[in-house]
Amino acid sequence: MKHLTLILSFLISTLSINAQEIDSLSFIKSKRMSDADLEKKKEGTFFTGIPDFSSDPVTGFGFGLRSNVYWNGEKTNPLFPYTPYLAKLKANAAYYTSNARELILSLDIPYYKGTRWRFKVDFKAQQNPSNLYFGSTQATLGDLRLPSDENTTFPTYDEYDEARKTLRPGEPGEASFVTDALSNRFRETEFMLNLKADYALGNGKWRIMGGYEIQNLQYATFEGREAESVNPVTGQNTNSPNGFSLLRRDFDQAAISGLDGGWISILQTALIFDTRDFEPDPTKGTYFEIANEFSNPIIGSQFNFNKLFLQGRLYKKLPFGNRTVLAGRLGVGNIFGNNAPFFEFQDQWSPEGSINALGGRQSLRGYRANRFLARSMWFTNIELRYRFAEAKFQKQRFAFGVAPFFDAGTVRDRWQDLNLKNIKTSYGAGLRVAWNQSTIISFDYGASKEDKLFYIGIGQAF
Repeated sequence: MKHLTLILSFLISTLSINAQEIDSLSFIKSKRMSDADLEKKKEGTFFTGIPDFSSDPVTGFGFGLRSNVYWNGEKTNPLFPYTPYLAKLKANAAYYTSNARELILSLDIPYYKGTRWRFKVDFKAQQNPSNLYFGSTQATLGDLRLPSDENTTFPTYDEYDEARKTLRPGEPGEASFVTDALSNRFRETEFMLNLKADYALGNGKWRIMGGYEIQNLQYATFEGREAESVNPVTGQNTNSPNGFSLLRRDFDQAAISGLDGGWISILQTALIFDTRDFEPDPTKGTYFEIANEFSNPIIGSQFNFNKLFLQGRLYKKLPFGNRTVLAGRLGVGNIFGNNAPFFEFQDQWSPEGSINALGGRQSLRGYRANRFLARSMWFTNIELRYRFAEAKFQKQRFAFGVAPFFDAGTVRDRWQDLNLKNIKTSYGAGLRVAWNQSTIISFDYGASKEDKLFYIGIGQAF
C-alpha cells in the first residue's frame, strides 16, 4: 500500500495546470465550491481511515479498515476550487472469522489535468456468506414467509427469524429434522474489475460515460449445514442441519437463473447532468442520470440482459443554520431479458455506485437489504441535513450534523405496472461526521413496521 501510494503521488503531481489553462476551460467553473467550504478545504495529501468491526450469526466476528487517500493539491493550483480532489484512492479491507473476506480498491481522477475527462478504476475481491434472498418477484411485497410453509406469515422480522429456527420434519432430500435458520441466506464469491471514463459536454453540466466491467461470480446455499435450531416441544436451543434454502428452491423450479454463477461481461453507458457544488457532501445543485448495463454472449458474457436505471437528486440549502440542506432522490429501474440472473435483480447500477434494491442502507433503511425484488422498481429518499457543530483537532477538521430521513419505494414484475400502490416506507434519523470535508461517516437508524436497523458506513446514502 505504501509503495502504491508513493507511485500514485508521483503520477498525480503531474495533474496541476496553470491559470491560463483554467481560464480556457469555462465548463469547469460551474463546479466552484462555496466560499465557506473552500476556506475549510485541506491542502496536500492526507489519509482518512476508520476501523471496521462487525458481527453476524453467519459470518462471525469481522474486523478491517475503511480508508481513503486524498490528493487535494495546493490552493495555488487553479483546479483547487473546482474539484473535490485531484484524485482519491479508496482501500477497504475486512476479514471475518467464518473465512469471509473483502478487498476493494478504487481510484478516481476527476477533470484529469483540467480537461473534460474523468477516469475511474475499481477492483473488488470478496466472499460474503451473509447475502439475503427473499424472492425475486413482486410477491416479496407481502409479509415474510418460510420457504417450507407458504401459508404462515410473519409481520415482523424478529418473529420470522425466530420461526426459521424451529425444527421441522425434513422433506425428501433433507435430514429427518431440519432448521430453516439459513433459508434466506447464500454465499457469493466475486472478483470484479471495472474501468470507466466520462467526458464533460458544453458548459460541463452534462457528461457522457462509458465503461467495461468483467466479473467472475460463484454462489452456494447452505443445505445440510449445521445452524441454530429450537426444539418446538422442549424449547431447547441446539444445532441441526439446515433445510432447502429459498434460493435453491426457486432455482430448482426454474423461477430464477444464475445460481451456478460464471463470467459476466458488461458494457456500461450513461448520460449525466450534474450541477452539485461538492460531490461528497453537496449544499446545492442537481444530479440526474440515465444509466444502462448491457450483457450478452457477443461480448463474452454467460448471461443476456439489459438494465436501465434513471435517477434524479436535488440539493437545496435552506436559510437557517450554518449549513442546512434539504436533499431528495428519486430512482426508477427495470431489467430486460429473459436470461437475467437473480443477482442482477439485487442492485441498480449507477456511475455513482450500485444501489441495493430494494431495502438496506442505500434505499429503504427500515428493511433488510434486498427485502423487495422484482424486474421493475422505484424508490425515493428525503433527508434534512443540519450541521450543528464544527471542530479542528491536530490539523484535522471535523463537522457534525444530524439527518432525519424518510424512504419509500415499491417493486413490480413489469415496468408497465409501476404505480403508487403497495408502497413500502421507512423513516429514521442519522448522525453525520464530516472528516476533512471529503470523508463522511454516517450513522443511520431506520425503522419500518417490519424491522428496526442501525447502519454505520462511509459516505452519504446519496
